[in-house]
Amino acid sequence: MSTTDRTRTAVAAMLRGFTYDGRRAQQVEALDAPDSEEHILSLGAPAIGDAELPLDLTDDFIGRSARAWNSFVQEHGDLPGIVTVEGAGAFRIAKSGRASGDKTQSGGQPVAAERGSTMQGRIAVVTGGAQGFGLALAEEIAAGGATVALVDLNLDGAEASAADLNARFGAGSAIACAANVADNDSVAAMTDMLVARFGGFDLFISNAGVLRAGSVMSLSVQDFSLVTDVNYSAFFVCTKHASSVMRLQDAGYRARVAATAATGVTDNIDTLPAHYTTDILQINSKSGLKGSNKNGAYAGSKFGGIGLVQSFALELVEYGIKVNAICPGNFFDGPLWSDPDRGLFVQYLNAGKVPGAQSIDEVKRHYEKQVPLGRGCTGADVARAVYYIVDQVYETGQAVPVTGGQEMLR
Repeated sequence: MSTTDRTRTAVAAMLRGFTYDGRRAQQVEALDAPDSEEHILSLGAPAIGDAELPLDLTDDFIGRSARAWNSFVQEHGDLPGIVTVEGAGAFRIAKSGRASGDKTQSGGQPVAAERGSTMQGRIAVVTGGAQGFGLALAEEIAAGGATVALVDLNLDGAEASAADLNARFGAGSAIACAANVADNDSVAAMTDMLVARFGGFDLFISNAGVLRAGSVMSLSVQDFSLVTDVNYSAFFVCTKHASSVMRLQDAGYRARVAATAATGVTDNIDTLPAHYTTDILQINSKSGLKGSNKNGAYAGSKFGGIGLVQSFALELVEYGIKVNAICPGNFFDGPLWSDPDRGLFVQYLNAGKVPGAQSIDEVKRHYEKQVPLGRGCTGADVARAVYYIVDQVYETGQAVPVTGGQEMLR
């Protein structure tokens, strides 16, 4: 990413933080040039902070910009429509108009209909969002009134899924974005594109994953490395870039609140939260809670993911960023399990993971019998956990099991 792109992305995230009212922020869109002459706020040249960070601005620039923002709002009685920033371009401040779903607006998605306005007006990112758990989560989040970015290596699939969500839940429900989550440059480019479009995001769900089953004696080093790169290292890469955006949103919000308090205007200040609260979620696995026979690469990557979740949670809490994991049980109906060529049922049958099993049906019945609640996990089950974690502001660093009782916390 060029210095100009980094500066533009950092400024957009800061501006989105300025719009946060303690519950929701507005969308901020980067423009090549101002497209309106009304309600324009002009800011000076930004100063980059720590060059080793993916994104950073100096506290002095953020503070000066917050004071200018507040002065504009006090004079005009409204947010600026356009902000121009020397050397970084122009930005449109756009009020988010997405509506939360009742049973008709939510298209019948059960969790969105149950949970009201939790997701309304939020910007969410779901990696591995073209299919499976990722798409199921995106459906429930979009149905609840959020705008969801479906990030996937399979851009055609992501675009088709985004078009379907927009048709079902209304324009602006979803967009598609291509990225290789294990590649730093690809994730940086994806982050830049999304921040240029929206100004940042409120919820980042690291869902993309792969599985290669096999004995430690027979699994290839290449397959082990692939699983580790996508399931473990990619969570680090995605968190590195997502947290940089979220930190600047929080910095913008806190600077605006501080600038307001410094003027002696205290109306509602005491009721505002200390931070712009955001969430990073890893979709982990029950295999992150208990070892898995002849599936060590996958289980090891998921155990490691929980270690990252706990460590990142301790580090990022000072920026209002919660980091948690959800550990689903087996999603038998999704492509991870049911794909006829590379699905887990086929892999486990071929690897001899279920002694005596001679068919895919026998492998499936073996796993169904292990669930106390008698069925596999569904997208709605995991979506309920996502909504809970977003709602619960007093929780971070947790690994929440959604396994039908198959794995229980100790």
